[in-house]
Amino acid sequence: MTQQQGSRQSIAARSRAWTASVIRKNTPTREEMAKNRFLAPFAHRVLSPELWRFTRRSVPRGVALGLFAAFIFPLGQILISTFLALPTRANVPLAALITFVTNPFTLPFWAAIAYKLGDFVLHFGAGAQVVASAKSAGGGAWAYLSGAYEVAGATLIGYLILSVITPVIGYVLSVWVWRAVVSRKRARRLKVMEARLDQRLGAE
Repeated sequence: MTQQQGSRQSIAARSRAWTASVIRKNTPTREEMAKNRFLAPFAHRVLSPELWRFTRRSVPRGVALGLFAAFIFPLGQILISTFLALPTRANVPLAALITFVTNPFTLPFWAAIAYKLGDFVLHFGAGAQVVASAKSAGGGAWAYLSGAYEVAGATLIGYLILSVITPVIGYVLSVWVWRAVVSRKRARRLKVMEARLDQRLGAE
């Protein structure tokens, strides 16, 4: 193994360790879920081991539901994703973790994306210009309110679009990643088996 390959493996190992640490830190535990007063009536279902296993079906569903809850409503996203995970048998901790894609730090970015999408769909191209021109003119309160209403409406429509598009994209990507990871693990096991077989044949 060359020094460059060793360095790459070290960086990859650190990246995986950091990712795992972030996931453990931000993912709600089963105990925290059980203590939540809103989930208490459904605690026996939420804490079902089936909903906490990482499988090829539960993982994509968890990603999709988490993204849907993240964009459909700004409050109670973890609760929404958890409730939706019950009938769909999605992975509960993953669905809760994915909702953090929308947070106070990413809000300006997603709001801008949502407005652009809504503006494209509703053809509110002049919304922002109306607000800006009303401010610069120092009057025209009605024009200002009208422009602000159009911007808010476009942003709302954009968030609704994101709540539909992102779950589909997330589901497809998670299925692809899951298959890639499984395929890679199988290839590694196959190489190990071949190496052991070669050693046995060489010893004979």
